[in-house]
Amino acid sequence: MTPRRIAVFTSTRAEYGLLRPLMREIADRDGLVLRVIASGTHLSPQHGLTRRDIEADGFLIDAAVDMLLTGDSAVATAKSAALAMMGTAEALDRLHPDLLVLLGDRYELLAAAQAAVLARVPIAHLHGGETTEGAIDESIRHAVSKLAHLHFPAAEPYAERLRQMGESPARIWNVGAPAMDNIAALDAVPREALEQHLGLTLRSPSFLVTYHPVTLREDAGLGAMKALLTALDETGGSVVITGTNADPGASGIRQTLERFAAQRPGRVVLVESLGARRYLSLMAQVDAVVGNSSSGLLEAPAMGVPTLDIGSRQQGRLRAPSVLHCGEDLDAIRAALAQALSDDHRRLAQDRDTPYGRPGAARRIVDVLESVSLATLEKPFVNRTPTGAPSVNAP
Repeated sequence: MTPRRIAVFTSTRAEYGLLRPLMREIADRDGLVLRVIASGTHLSPQHGLTRRDIEADGFLIDAAVDMLLTGDSAVATAKSAALAMMGTAEALDRLHPDLLVLLGDRYELLAAAQAAVLARVPIAHLHGGETTEGAIDESIRHAVSKLAHLHFPAAEPYAERLRQMGESPARIWNVGAPAMDNIAALDAVPREALEQHLGLTLRSPSFLVTYHPVTLREDAGLGAMKALLTALDETGGSVVITGTNADPGASGIRQTLERFAAQRPGRVVLVESLGARRYLSLMAQVDAVVGNSSSGLLEAPAMGVPTLDIGSRQQGRLRAPSVLHCGEDLDAIRAALAQALSDDHRRLAQDRDTPYGRPGAARRIVDVLESVSLATLEKPFVNRTPTGAPSVNAP
């Protein structure tokens, strides 16, 4: 029997961290062959050249799709997406995969999905059905879902949203989030080794900060981020900031973060990429995860760490009790930081309550990828009656 070839497209450090257990599971199956397509910031020295992390984990990069242009304007981003589509089309033509795996909602994923549809390669989409009302990712995620053939949402409300979008219930598997696999398998880096790597002694309170552009805002969220930095500065604590996404508006945010860190040596450090193991290890050591990254909603609660989520970028996502949300003004951020650091909230976070399932998502996904029929690319639209039941049969 010919092994089934599964291509995985990855373009950022964060999404690769979630895909890594899935990629390992595919590589370890005798009946499957893994093909890795790396793109986006993985190939960018400015963003840490994180293709090295993929290779350090023992994966061969079968195709490198260069797509990043100088500049972060809407025009430059659209041109980057066009390059991603061209490069992915060439990769698919050369690798001939039986299936393409995509995770999430970034603009380059939509380009990759378009290339796959035109090449008649079925798409498996992870983390579909979610909502992020403050970012262009919202519409991109749903667009990728409509192009995909197999769906692996991270929670039942997201599975229901996919069904509401007309996707066949027979092609939706609520498997939970692969991030839970990473947490369960974490071989934590000791605190002393983390501090040596960072060149920073962690003192209380300590914060792990990631702030990405709010792509539906005129200023991309720069004003809110400045308010956040002021509030963090007032605590007198240690601040570790990870690099921002390559999104429209990223340059202004990046420059502000660089100045903030450079002016506070010994207390604030900006690290482009920590890698998945160091990132989770550091998360376990800090007092709070702060910013507007999905990791604060996905991983931090399962690690028992309080989260402060700022602004609208993640608005609409499921939230654990340990996740606090606040507005973008300085007073709101100050008050929310104080609550996140309170003894009561830290005890609450220790419950590790999360809406994103239990470990084993990678195995559950690959079980489906290994056995599901790929005989047809047809996608019926399943109409739903007012009661929510499908009104037509779906394969």
